[in-house]
Amino acid sequence: MRTLARFVTKTYKYIILAWIVLTVVMSFFAIRLPAMLQGDGFRMNGEHSEVMDIAADTFNMPVETMFLVFNEASDKKIEDMVKKVEELGVASTITSPLEDPTLYKDQLAYAILQFDDKDLDMTQVVTDIRETIGDEEGIVLTGAPAISKDINTASQKDLMIAEAIGLPIAVIVLLFAFGTVIASTIPLIIGITTILVSFGTLTIVGGHVDLSIFVMNIIPMLGLALSIDFALLFISRYREERKKSNLFEAVSTTIRTAGRSVIFSAFCVFIGLGAMLFIRVEIFQNIAIGGMIVVAMAVLTSITLLPSVLIALGDKIDKWQLLKVNQNGTDRWRLFANAVIKRPVIITIIALILLGIALIPAKEMNLTIPQIDSLPESYDSRQAYELLEDEFGLGKKASAFVVATRENGWQDTDGLEQMKKLEEDLLKDPLVEEVKTIYALSGIHSPEEWEQAWTVPEMKAKLEPLTESFINDEKLLIPVTLKASGASTKAQDWARQLSEKETEFDLLIGGQPKFNQEIFDEISNQIWLVLTVIIVSTFFILMLAFQSILIPIKAILMNIIGLAATFGILVYIFQYGHFGLTAGTIALIIPVLVFSLVFGLSMDYEVFLISRMQEEYASSFDNDRATVEGLATTSKIITSAALIMIVLTGAFAFTDVMPVKQIGVGIAVAVVIDATIIRLLLVPSLMKLFGKWNWWLPFRKGSYKAGNWH
Repeated sequence: MRTLARFVTKTYKYIILAWIVLTVVMSFFAIRLPAMLQGDGFRMNGEHSEVMDIAADTFNMPVETMFLVFNEASDKKIEDMVKKVEELGVASTITSPLEDPTLYKDQLAYAILQFDDKDLDMTQVVTDIRETIGDEEGIVLTGAPAISKDINTASQKDLMIAEAIGLPIAVIVLLFAFGTVIASTIPLIIGITTILVSFGTLTIVGGHVDLSIFVMNIIPMLGLALSIDFALLFISRYREERKKSNLFEAVSTTIRTAGRSVIFSAFCVFIGLGAMLFIRVEIFQNIAIGGMIVVAMAVLTSITLLPSVLIALGDKIDKWQLLKVNQNGTDRWRLFANAVIKRPVIITIIALILLGIALIPAKEMNLTIPQIDSLPESYDSRQAYELLEDEFGLGKKASAFVVATRENGWQDTDGLEQMKKLEEDLLKDPLVEEVKTIYALSGIHSPEEWEQAWTVPEMKAKLEPLTESFINDEKLLIPVTLKASGASTKAQDWARQLSEKETEFDLLIGGQPKFNQEIFDEISNQIWLVLTVIIVSTFFILMLAFQSILIPIKAILMNIIGLAATFGILVYIFQYGHFGLTAGTIALIIPVLVFSLVFGLSMDYEVFLISRMQEEYASSFDNDRATVEGLATTSKIITSAALIMIVLTGAFAFTDVMPVKQIGVGIAVAVVIDATIIRLLLVPSLMKLFGKWNWWLPFRKGSYKAGNWH
């Protein structure tokens, strides 16, 4: 850190210039990012994906499907609109309700639009069709691509709402922390620089990987909160050092102390995010990559740009004072710390009881993959889709696709017999409602009858198109309809069991039941690896940082308890339906994302607090004094940093996209618990109870003095 400090103090003008140039360049890339985002991120390369590719490439099944919904529209209006959409030339087939009576019910009807071209830009297709519809009353486009585009729009709107709420309050908190306009503005400048450069970098990355629309919300939330937190710590320590040394010495000391804390805490956040790469689901990969980029940028701006700006400003940092900072704040925190360590057992018990009560609802957490309910109810595409669900039962019965591969093909005698047996076996399952095969659709009931019909030229001519729809060389496609929705546990169990079934040929399953089952299984199978990586890595980082065994163990256990309490509160709010919310479910991504993000973020405060305790203990070798002084000198800054984190993430509680709302509230609640019950009560109480054992490290090189470790 000394080398870095010397480099920054000598080249601060060039560092500022380099960051200005980089920010301007990356801003041009950043403005292109929203257009690159698509989909909810729930995609993975698995059996479902393989089957759907085979179905599209080999059996000409549509790649995408949308619905044109007509409510109280005349036949003439339906006919005209279907014709206009056909003239766009983007849909491969359009099934009009005027041609298919099953698509008509009272005054409600819908047309099915199918798209075969994988290279189509579906976002543009949605835009083109909606422009064609124009202001026509009672006509709405819905379906996955339309809903995905609307979620993207809602996410961008949510980001603006959250920033409009969070940033002004963050400025007020910074003013109370620093008192002057200049000092309060610097963290915001650092945060905005971090986000712009990160967005520009993500745009470049997005040219090589698909990026989820949720990146637009989570990355700015994380980047701004982290950057301001780091800047708050850094500026606070710089002001302390400035009182007793000149400008360059103060900046150098701050880089060596606060800069070191920033790097260690960022490592914890970085590992928490990086661990999500083990989960092969696109949204976790996206957030891991985006999060690691924004954390790296937050560290770089904090230890290079920020100190350079402080040097350039000099004493102007205290210009335009609006509020007088309370100089007695440290004394009050010192009184509080002394009060806590006088009753460590009672306070520890009370804190654990409070956390225990909060975590009780967590055992009833109901996790689901976000569907159309992610989109706010005000959007026409959601209303139209739910109307189709209610009136036509759309989505209530899951469609699955079985692809069977047989070396010698399916049209010899043995192949036809095996196909019939497979059909019969599928129909034996009580969950299966319908199985479509060449037998079921032709009315021919046995392999023998099929072979006889095939010898008659007229029958063969009729059967060949049917055969081509379901058989292609070695591959056989069997669509299956289940008596359950694709999101149900029953449907997922059915898909899992069928995939594991031993047969004479290769069997692959696709469709919504398999998609959901693969996502759930991937997360449940990899979560223990993710947790192990996070916990073990964090332990060693903190052990190296604090030269202690007990401090990392306590920090990890307290984090786990605090996060469990957070999940309990999330269940209480979102699943039970409190604070004006309709009772629902928790998005499947929430536990993993909140744990991975908050576990690292919480370590920020642990590192800030324990670092000051460690500094004090190294000079006094008095554990009680180190605990009190560490808490007294950092509590104001930790409280301010936590408040800003709560404001910036909690602002997403006022947004409409449900998974984003849950993530924002989850992080905010976790930080509240961490900055109050854990950081102000449990940490000092346990530091007092363990005494000098807090600083024990086996095989330590060197020794502590004054009767401590030798």
